[in-house]
Amino acid sequence: MARYRHMTTFRRILSYAKPYGLYWPGYLALSLLSVVFGIANYALIGPVLSVLFEPETMTTVVSKPEFSLSVSYFEQMFQYLLGGTIASGGVLRGLLAVSGALVAASLLSNLTRYLSQRILVSMKTRLMMNIRRDLFAKISTLAIGYFSDKRKGDILSSISNDVNEVQNTVASSFHIIFREPLLAIGFLAMLFYMSPRLTIVSLVAIPVSAFVISRITHNLRREAAVTQSLMGQITSRFEEAISGSRIIKAFSAEKYVQRQFAKDNLRHKQVSQAISNRQELASPVSEFLGITVAVVVLFYGGWLNLRGQLGMSWPSFVVYIGFYWRVLEPTKAIAAAYASIRKGLVSGNRIFAILDAESDIKQVPDALPLESFKEAIEFDDVTFDYGDGPVLKHISFRIEKGKTVAIVGPSGAGKSTIADLLPRFWDVTSGTIRIDGVDIRRYRIADLIRQLGVVTQESILFNDTVYNNITFGIEGVEEKDVVQAARMANADEFISAMPQGYQTNIGDRGQRLSGGQRQRIAIARAVLKNPPVLILDEATSALDTESERLVQDALTQLMANRTSLVIAHRLSTIQHADEIIVLQDGVIAERGTHKDLIARGGLYSHLCSRQAVS
Repeated sequence: MARYRHMTTFRRILSYAKPYGLYWPGYLALSLLSVVFGIANYALIGPVLSVLFEPETMTTVVSKPEFSLSVSYFEQMFQYLLGGTIASGGVLRGLLAVSGALVAASLLSNLTRYLSQRILVSMKTRLMMNIRRDLFAKISTLAIGYFSDKRKGDILSSISNDVNEVQNTVASSFHIIFREPLLAIGFLAMLFYMSPRLTIVSLVAIPVSAFVISRITHNLRREAAVTQSLMGQITSRFEEAISGSRIIKAFSAEKYVQRQFAKDNLRHKQVSQAISNRQELASPVSEFLGITVAVVVLFYGGWLNLRGQLGMSWPSFVVYIGFYWRVLEPTKAIAAAYASIRKGLVSGNRIFAILDAESDIKQVPDALPLESFKEAIEFDDVTFDYGDGPVLKHISFRIEKGKTVAIVGPSGAGKSTIADLLPRFWDVTSGTIRIDGVDIRRYRIADLIRQLGVVTQESILFNDTVYNNITFGIEGVEEKDVVQAARMANADEFISAMPQGYQTNIGDRGQRLSGGQRQRIAIARAVLKNPPVLILDEATSALDTESERLVQDALTQLMANRTSLVIAHRLSTIQHADEIIVLQDGVIAERGTHKDLIARGGLYSHLCSRQAVS
């Protein structure tokens, strides 16, 4: 079962190089030529030795052999031509001719091998590009719930380390998998041609080596899974150290986080060392077994020669030994590649685990278009559970077009969850959310999102220019529209004062800007999208008083003539909402206008008194 799973993973990795027709015809032709010239390169050692030490034997072929597609024909034709050269020009000219043939064969063998490698490099780089493309596309489209269930470090590790591992092991071993067997088969064929008896003895090494190597690499897959998991944890530590640097320094926790990292790092080192030791053992064991059998072949060949049963001259026997060593090289390379690939396939499985992840948010086959928002948004008996108990319980309310409904309540009451359910970041556990009387799960997801604009407490900006952050996800925008959106968001003044204006890069997550500036760029982005429905999720709660005033002014302009769902922490910002819904422990505790709720003296009135809101 495990072997079948490995083959499935390997074939799937290979499928990313399609169409194969771009690579295999040329690669196979060049590889076969490389094998032929490689065989000729070693075969010519015999004639060189014969010309040097037994020149009289090279003139034995006196007539041109009759053509046949066989090794013996080419061998006799070469001897015929070489014999003629020696007869007409002497031994030195014959040595020069056979030396030139040897150099030419070596040049052609290495040239064709290089050209075949260029084809494989093209295939490998295309394969890795396609894997990264699909991986990024998948991650950018997965539902938010997937990322809440997974450790960020594991995902980042798969994107970087696992992809690199596949490239360095599986993809880099393609030439060994496809070319080395051709070499082994070619040289084995020559060994059988020269001496079947000797070759049968030498073949003992192959099954023995295969068995020993398989035992050595048996646990590589399990150990590789452990080390990749640990690498995910290490990546998480780095990510936390970068994103939480302020807190680490504020609490003098440098020693603590370093100790936590050191534990994971040491464990990863120990497992990686064990894997590498096991991998490195495969090649020397294979070579030792090969040399052992080579000694047996030499002894057996010497024994046959003493008995007059060897059936070849000593130059031919030297060539035979050369062929045997050339068989050992691809065999050793295949053994090492096998160990490496088993480790790399674990990374492949981790990558495919992401690519095969099912999104909880799915579009129905016959989804309806949502071209415009016309009437109302309705939450009908909505209950939601993240998996560890209901966060919302039987929530029902209605937002008429053009109206503003605010959701308030203590932390953990479920306010932000309501904001996440409307754009289908999550789907309700039970109940229904409707837009214009239709369950939002019946609409096309892209159409639904197009009707909504979202401004959150944390302004999500990207390491790009101000201009590109405002136009994010919107195409065909004119510059004047971007500037107008920034003006409506009270952002044009500070943007224009920046070194390159709208083309200024704002750094990772907009770290070169203040909190209020980041929030106003996020609002400008929502203004430019011009959605009919606006979701504001505590958009001013993290700002100072001056920034809050500027942002609130921008939000007031943004909300004008729009349907708005406002999640509010600062109650002073929602006094003029058409309806205020007070959540407590996932249920609606109170609802009404600001004036009505204050008069009741309930939870809302208590929250307002704590914030000095009258």
